[in-house]
Amino acid sequence: MLCRHCDSILELDLIDLGSAPLSNGYLTKEQLSQGEINYPLRVKVCESCYLVQTLDFVTSTDVFTSNYHYFSSTSTTWVSHALNFTEQITKDLGLNSDSLVIEIASNDGYLLQHFNKLGIPNFGIEPTKSTTETAREKGVKTLEEFFSLELARNLASQGDYADLIIGNNVYAHVPDINDFTRGMKEVLKPNGTIVLEFPHLLQMMKENLFDTIYHEHFSYLSLNVVTNIFKAAGLKVWDVEKISTHGGSLRVYGCHLNSEITETNRVNDLVNEEIIAGLLNPKAYARFQDESIRIKNNLQKLLIAKYEEGKKIVAYGAAAKGNTLLNFAGVKKDLIAYVVDASIAKQGLYLPGSHIPVYSPTRLAERDFESILILPWNLSSEITKVIRQQYKIDTNIFTAVPAIKFY
Repeated sequence: MLCRHCDSILELDLIDLGSAPLSNGYLTKEQLSQGEINYPLRVKVCESCYLVQTLDFVTSTDVFTSNYHYFSSTSTTWVSHALNFTEQITKDLGLNSDSLVIEIASNDGYLLQHFNKLGIPNFGIEPTKSTTETAREKGVKTLEEFFSLELARNLASQGDYADLIIGNNVYAHVPDINDFTRGMKEVLKPNGTIVLEFPHLLQMMKENLFDTIYHEHFSYLSLNVVTNIFKAAGLKVWDVEKISTHGGSLRVYGCHLNSEITETNRVNDLVNEEIIAGLLNPKAYARFQDESIRIKNNLQKLLIAKYEEGKKIVAYGAAAKGNTLLNFAGVKKDLIAYVVDASIAKQGLYLPGSHIPVYSPTRLAERDFESILILPWNLSSEITKVIRQQYKIDTNIFTAVPAIKFY
């Protein structure tokens, strides 16, 4: 495979997680007996441009199907994050009824619903039927399509140029990142702004967050790489913020390359921080595999010890990152009896690979367990509060990445 940005041959390995099913490929009871497709899950580092990327064994249409099960509004933390961003960016950019906001990968309308309440024209672009239908039920105008340069040109021909383009946790999800970036430029007004949020490669490397790797994440991004991809498309990054979501993410602000907007010191400071951390040095990527195996082994040891003591473990959060962890560790329902999740779309289904059943969080009221493993560790504070306060459960709660931690 060639680098999805610069076309260089990929030779440097980051990690091999073996073979796994699609992390959002939840199964019905009937599908359990029909067999399951597993794909190699391997990540390489481009030694020319240093884009870290998953090898192509699946396409975006394989991953983002009509019954896609991830709904952003399930997390109250994430909805609150979206509301705060909406209010702040509206104020910063002076958005009003004459503006146009376009969100790419708008999911179930979790963010654009707030622009509706502010009276700011907007629409979303979302490829999955399940989330698009939910967004439309909220009154959020949504195009059920994959974003691309071709779609952007069609929108531009209709006069749909954006004052603000938003892409939260989508930039890492696109196989053709160059086409996607050129598409954003195509529909951006001359003085418009692009805001993208994505997990920061630097944090993934520091904390060994290997469970954020799954087939729908085609790229793992640093600011250095994003700056170069933007520049190649005629755009520039003029500001950046570090935010706490997903264990450490970046929010980058972009504009046209010839824009008069001046670059902040934060861009150069973070570029240098990444260089000092070694993200442009092949040696920085050498221990990621070994450290990930250590984390996996520690979870296995804990679960097996609990099993041998006759103690039942359940999990909270049927998250994609949890599926990467469980499948890499070879965990089945003998070690984790079931998982609960607030998403109605996932309840009654089974996790891909491990085939652990998914129930409503109300199942916790039965108290038929000794400990609870939180799989989406990035939401551990929110979930711990639900377990302790809503369900009045005083038992062991723990996470496994980046290390075993009890709450």
